[in-house]
Amino acid sequence: MSMTDTSEAPSIGRRTVLIATGATAATLAVAAAAPEAPTADTAATTPVAAAAVCTLTKEMTEGPYYLDGQYVRADISEDKAGIPLELTLTVVDDDTCAPLNNALVEIWQADALGEYSGFVGNNGHPGPDNGTFLRGGVLTNSSGVARITTIYPGWYRGRCIHIHLKVHTDVTLTSDGSFTGGQEIHTGQLFFDEAVTRSVATVSPYSTNTVPRTTLAQDSIYDDGGAASGLLTLTALGSSPSAGYAGTLTVGVETS
Repeated sequence: MSMTDTSEAPSIGRRTVLIATGATAATLAVAAAAPEAPTADTAATTPVAAAAVCTLTKEMTEGPYYLDGQYVRADISEDKAGIPLELTLTVVDDDTCAPLNNALVEIWQADALGEYSGFVGNNGHPGPDNGTFLRGGVLTNSSGVARITTIYPGWYRGRCIHIHLKVHTDVTLTSDGSFTGGQEIHTGQLFFDEAVTRSVATVSPYSTNTVPRTTLAQDSIYDDGGAASGLLTLTALGSSPSAGYAGTLTVGVETS
């Protein structure tokens, strides 16, 4: 396994996706009963992209650190040290901009020292590795919303800070808390504002990461496309970086 995914390049001829920010979204409030698996709060008001502002963009590469069969759960942090991050991802159909219900939104990411579970030590910071920390996902609610609690990711050699994302439909939940089957309809990455990342990088344990940090502008995958390329809208949860951030994005996918 390579220590980095700097050789990643955008896939050619793969499915395109729509991504629109909440700033250009209409608002839809839908209340629904929660499914058996972890899912987003169904009573919340949810931003949904309006058809007039739909923008298509290519998917991004999966990278080398994906592991099958991760848990369906709303909190993937497993007590890893780091700044809290509350993600709200709204999934919509790219043709109609209608919210996509009961889709599994799965993410995986590095910890504050740039290490992925299942591959700990690849970024030069050996430690315990259970193969599951900072991996997992939830089913969207009837408003297309998936809310996931995690930490602000760290960086590894050759890549800017990011989170990997997949969207699956028609999955089957398993008795061990995971999932199987279904159709993978989107693979992408989530990115972070450079000004926020600079502040985060000064806070322990991020500040103890010994690997030089690649900036958003230097990254080989991010194409400076803003929200259309997965750039999250970040909102501070307090007066200091340690208090954490909320990250939001509306992601549209092709369902047929």
